[in-house]
Amino acid sequence: MATPRKQQISLADTPYYHCVARCVRRAFLCGEDNVSGQSYEHRRGWVEDKLHFLTQVFAIDVCAYAVMSNHYHVVVFIDEAKAKQWSMQEVLERWHLLYKGTLLTQQYCRGEHLTKPLLDIVKATAEVYRKRLMKVSWFMGYINESIARKANQEDNCTGRFWEGRFKSQALLDETALAACMAYVDLNPIRAKIAKTPEDSAHTSVKLRCKPAEKGQQPKALLPFIGNPRKAMPKGLPFELADYLQLIELTGRCIKEDKRGYIEENQPKILSRLNISAENWLIITTEFSTQFHGAIGHEDVLSDYCQRNKIKRRHNLSHCNKLFA
Repeated sequence: MATPRKQQISLADTPYYHCVARCVRRAFLCGEDNVSGQSYEHRRGWVEDKLHFLTQVFAIDVCAYAVMSNHYHVVVFIDEAKAKQWSMQEVLERWHLLYKGTLLTQQYCRGEHLTKPLLDIVKATAEVYRKRLMKVSWFMGYINESIARKANQEDNCTGRFWEGRFKSQALLDETALAACMAYVDLNPIRAKIAKTPEDSAHTSVKLRCKPAEKGQQPKALLPFIGNPRKAMPKGLPFELADYLQLIELTGRCIKEDKRGYIEENQPKILSRLNISAENWLIITTEFSTQFHGAIGHEDVLSDYCQRNKIKRRHNLSHCNKLFA
């Protein structure tokens, strides 16, 4: 039996989550159908555009993503502090970008006078919307529903387009976060549909590469802000240059089928996370088969399972082996 979603998402343990949504039909999300000869490549842009749009609405930032032929990956950061800072007006305006809301919330946003009992109802409704705007299930649900409708209309059919549930994994520490982001960014290379990270269409690593040449970072993605320190700003706890170098070296090893080897001048990020080059290549090519459920070192994994009343630590042996 699948773990309930409320037990998978625990902001007390981590704000980082890896989500995967997969098509249920033979019809492609993207790519080209060799049987019919029809191309669905334009649908990659649908997913990418939705991801970028929703980061402007939800209190959720995108760390990494990759849109594949019949599924897509996204690593997200839930910004609870940001959601709590929104005024009631801002919460309602954000929600109305996605849904109609209620007659009362629409009246409030138009500046119409409401009596105190009606205003209390609006306040309660706004708090419900605030919670939804920092929930991964609502974030993924909006993407999947809108894409399914467009795809069904284009295919002139009805029925399910996605599997019943998207998959989500809690990333409990920096090691799990770095490993998962690299796995996602290198998906096109591993699938042999791209030769280099900067040529991997509809991925976060491609989006990061061009601005990086000018020392900039894309606004659509959560930025890299350097190694952990006191009074850290919001962002990924790694150096951008280290991460991109690591992705380049790893992608070259995967492409050239050189298992267990990375150049001697391996980025500092691997040394700081204490992962061997051999284990790193296993993680970034077999992440989805090696890990099921929450991921992290033994101490944080144990705390997560205890706090969320999960009896078995499914990934313990793999985490201890590959993160050592």
